[in-house]
Amino acid sequence: MKVRAIAWNTFAGLVRNKVIALLCAGCLCILLLLLTPLLMTRSMRATQTAEQMQAAVLPLIGAMMALVSGFGSLLAAWAAADTVAGEMRSGTILAVMARPVRRWEFLLGKYLGVQLLMVVYVLCTFSLSYLLAWIGGAHIQSAPWVLLVYPLVRYALYSAIGIFLVTVMHPMVAIGLVLIVSIAAQIVAPSAATTFLPAWLKTGLYHVLPSTTLLSEIRFLTITKATLRGTPWTDHATALAYGLDYALVCFLLGVWLFRRRSLSRD
Repeated sequence: MKVRAIAWNTFAGLVRNKVIALLCAGCLCILLLLLTPLLMTRSMRATQTAEQMQAAVLPLIGAMMALVSGFGSLLAAWAAADTVAGEMRSGTILAVMARPVRRWEFLLGKYLGVQLLMVVYVLCTFSLSYLLAWIGGAHIQSAPWVLLVYPLVRYALYSAIGIFLVTVMHPMVAIGLVLIVSIAAQIVAPSAATTFLPAWLKTGLYHVLPSTTLLSEIRFLTITKATLRGTPWTDHATALAYGLDYALVCFLLGVWLFRRRSLSRD
């Protein structure tokens, strides 16, 4: 009951957060600017076959959704870090702990509240992907559950990283580190043509950093019917289990460090 109450209060606070609203509005404005090439491609529909339209439109949709999806990862980390740090800055965490509430229950409630926010975000982005496909005159061939579950697991991972980092550092530093980690994960991915890093360092970082490529729904969004191949359920299970396991480890590390954290205002 206590965890559920903290989760709902956290979710309600995040929904009313003006910074989140401002960031989402900025992302929407950028997305509207990127609609121009999609509309231009649609205008050439009469001179192209359906397969050519799919091949032209889906990469554009994938690029636009990659922006939204990447923003969601940073939003998840920032919301998790800020909601914990905000309670400590305001001193309200002392009142919450007086109920009494164990520290791990407090963090779990905060974490679940962030996941509720990201569920709403994923539902919005899911609808947006189909809207963009309709605007471009294309069809998304991937199973709908893939476009829902993969980003949810990735956001759960990033919010767990945010909670872990904010237990030992300032939230702004934590978000900066999350941004660096996300960029580094892209650089050391096997598909990236990175030549300035030694092979041993690239391999080591790839195994330590979260694999955002593995948990990206964009790779399923941009495939066409001609290239669609059934992905074995074992591949999905392995990728999602990896993301959940990484999130669990980060969250448990955050709980362990939070046990020794002073609850006084910074």
